[in-house]
Amino acid sequence: MPRLFTALECPDDIAEALSRYQCGLRGARWIERGDLHITLRFLGDVDDEVAEAFHAGLVQARPRPPLDVTLTGLDAFGGDKPRAIIAGVNAGHDLLDLQEEHERIARAAGAEPERRKFTPHVTLARLSRRDTQAPDVAVYLAEMGLVPALRFTATRVALFSARESRGGGPYVVEAAYPLG
Repeated sequence: MPRLFTALECPDDIAEALSRYQCGLRGARWIERGDLHITLRFLGDVDDEVAEAFHAGLVQARPRPPLDVTLTGLDAFGGDKPRAIIAGVNAGHDLLDLQEEHERIARAAGAEPERRKFTPHVTLARLSRRDTQAPDVAVYLAEMGLVPALRFTATRVALFSARESRGGGPYVVEAAYPLG
């Protein structure tokens, strides 16, 4: 069974800029620069029939222009029990509309509905619950300071597969769907 998700890839220059913040936090498992992305719809482990129907739906999706993306700074998920360091993403109308379309396509293909609210982001690190505490994350974010906004134009959506692991990657592009 493939483990699938759709995402916008971070271009090399953006990944390079983000990689400068991947340091100085005990218990962080930093994501490889080439695996940085903005997940649109995570399907998880699905059978081949769902995977093929999802791909077919993405091929038939309505044409869209390239998408302007703005990364807004560093943050963390998990509050008192931090689980990830992320770069936030401005959730503009076009990005939200694209994600909603992927949700509809996933459901039509037979995937379970996504239960979590879509919060666009780039995961920079996954955190060890044993080794990384909330005060550690607060110090890390304070030391990193204000991160300037990073902008890029996404020209395609990628369908990725991932191996089953604690950290996710490495990710493989199984198909790509152009924007524009």
